[in-house]
This record gives sequence, structure tokens and C-alpha cells, in this order.
Amino acid sequence: QVQLAESGGGLVQAGGSLRLSCAASGRTFSGFSMGWFRQVPGKEREFVASISGSGAYTYYADSVKGRFTISRDNAKNTVYLHMNSLKPEDTAVYYCAARWGGTSPYTYEYDHWGQGTQVTVSS
Repeated sequence: QVQLAESGGGLVQAGGSLRLSCAASGRTFSGFSMGWFRQVPGKEREFVASISGSGAYTYYADSVKGRFTISRDNAKNTVYLHMNSLKPEDTAVYYCAARWGGTSPYTYEYDHWGQGTQVTVSS
């Protein structure tokens, strides 16, 4: 069982930056691929980025490519989402998720979810 806890959300002006963190419990963190997703009210949760267990492979949604960077520190059981050049359309609740094995952009393939952290980008 993996428990996830996000932090780092907040209010930022357009063009600014934030770093989200997701701390995981458990001793086999490196065996889990991790993903970041986001959701706004009335819309489906959407894929943002994912990273393999070793950190060697990363994937991004087209909407954030070049602006966001996902990384992980397996010694600290933590995954990060570095968000630069933020836009008002990035406003959402951001969730981290874990799945055993390879990465995926699909929410239904993740078994463990955090509670989410709000990111609000003002124009």
C-alpha cells in the first residue's frame, strides 16, 4: 500500500513558478511509476506528466511540455512537478498518483492517489 501527500500548491501570478511535491510512504517507492494529473470542476481529470520508477523516462501532456518538469528523488520517496511560465488555464487541483510498473497517461491505470493540492494562476 502506498499513501501519497501533495504539497506546494498556492496562488501565483501568470508567468510565475511553483514546485509541487508528493511524498510517498512505503519501502518500494522506486518500483512505482508516478504521475501528475489535474482537474477543474466539471471536467475530467487530465494527465499532466509521468515518470518511470528509475526516473529515466518522463512524459508530458502537450499543454505543459516545455514549461513543466517532473522529477523524483527515490531516496526521499518524493516526486516533484516544477511548473514554470504558468498560465491561468493551469489553474486546477493537482493530484499525484502511483502505479506499479510502467508509466501511463490514463487515470484508470493508477492505483494510488493523493488528496490533491490547489494551484491558482491569476491573470
